[in-house]
Amino acid sequence: MIEGKRVVVTMPAYYAEKTVGKTVADLSRDIVDEIILVDDCSKDGTFEAAQKLGITALRNEKNLNYGGNVKRCLQEAVDRGADIVILLHPDYQYTPKLVPAMAAMLATGFYDVCLASRTSGKGALSGGMPIWRYLANWGLTMVMDLALGTHHTEYHTGYRAYSRKLLEKVDFHALRNDFIFDNQMFVAALRGGFPTCEVTCPTVYEEESSSIPFSKAVRYGFQCLKLSGQHLVWRVGRRLSGKGVRPTVGGMPEES
Repeated sequence: MIEGKRVVVTMPAYYAEKTVGKTVADLSRDIVDEIILVDDCSKDGTFEAAQKLGITALRNEKNLNYGGNVKRCLQEAVDRGADIVILLHPDYQYTPKLVPAMAAMLATGFYDVCLASRTSGKGALSGGMPIWRYLANWGLTMVMDLALGTHHTEYHTGYRAYSRKLLEKVDFHALRNDFIFDNQMFVAALRGGFPTCEVTCPTVYEEESSSIPFSKAVRYGFQCLKLSGQHLVWRVGRRLSGKGVRPTVGGMPEES
């Protein structure tokens, strides 16, 4: 717990047998009240490895895709009484040691979303992120900054923290089941008036680290541009109507 708030770390897992152990080992159990791993039908020993770690290990009956698995992770955490939910991939690409910092940001009550940015500082390139991926990340982030009306150094991290208040107000189950889910969730938070923040995150790209295939990365990039354009139109429309960009509780981004 932190500031009397229950902290739950959720892990959407897919082929993480070799890395889940060291990911869990680096989590601060002084802060984290429960760790939930949901295996999305991996054909390796991810589920069995998680069971041996003494954490809550669950397995989907069928593959739900990335977004679908994250939805279950978030719902399981809420159902178990989480006040702060940390979404952490168990492939050890993101350091688990930032969980206390991210939880603390939300525990202040000032923020409801915290992103762990790999491109703030030199974490991404020094950690081995391919240059083409870094440049695409940077370019998309610049465009999204302008369209979303916010300022972050990265929107494409899978390492995020959410407040219970946000998860109870936003119908995240209505969002897509693919990789665009995280950014749809972010846009829904903006439309609901939930404040966002970020921390700088070192990253490591190793052989066991998960990585979106190039073809899916291209599709994801176009989805980000479409989502950003839709939100920009929404912002402009509300200003022209005299409503301003005020919160719309439960407001959901358009389908991408």
